[in-house]
Amino acid sequence: MPILLAAQAWAGEYAVLSSGFRIRADRHERVGDVVRLYTKDSVTELPTAVVTAFEQEDYVATPPAAIPAPAAGAPVSPLDPKTLVRKAAIRSGLPQEFVESVAAVESALRPDAVSPKGAIGVMQLMPATARALSADPRDPEQNIDAGARLLRELLIKYDGDVVKALAAYNAGAGAVDRYQGLPPYRETQAYVDKVIKKYREAGGR
Repeated sequence: MPILLAAQAWAGEYAVLSSGFRIRADRHERVGDVVRLYTKDSVTELPTAVVTAFEQEDYVATPPAAIPAPAAGAPVSPLDPKTLVRKAAIRSGLPQEFVESVAAVESALRPDAVSPKGAIGVMQLMPATARALSADPRDPEQNIDAGARLLRELLIKYDGDVVKALAAYNAGAGAVDRYQGLPPYRETQAYVDKVIKKYREAGGR
């Protein structure tokens, strides 16, 4: 049975897919055979047949306490990777623990990480992938935000199947489509196992 992922909660609604995956949206509309899910920053289209129901969200997070501005002349510290992951996860409607698990396996949350193949930053984006996502991979905030957006896109593409989405993040969607599931690549299989293990250890399910 595939592992399915529920989206992060905040005020709005959820589209419940036939796979069990829930996608958070501000609102939706049906147009023929397509359901459009609207968020502040994007519109996602899904086949009507894939959406089984909509659930209203009844949870609204308490606004965080105001943080005092730094004194004049004091250096402003960049946000740490975990904070950037949390913000990116919220924007993409994904659990922070899931995005953080991917980042931990990809780079140990190191903004300066560069792989032998040329993948860059916390989310280990290849330059071509970063360009496609209109992100500067060397900017930690853009890198993490783009990685979270890519994860969301892959989860939608594979109807919430986490194994397929993670495999596509690691080996490319072409490989997942070619093998109709987890490719027989030792590196990719180990990668998927590590991320899922970390996610479960962090309380994900």
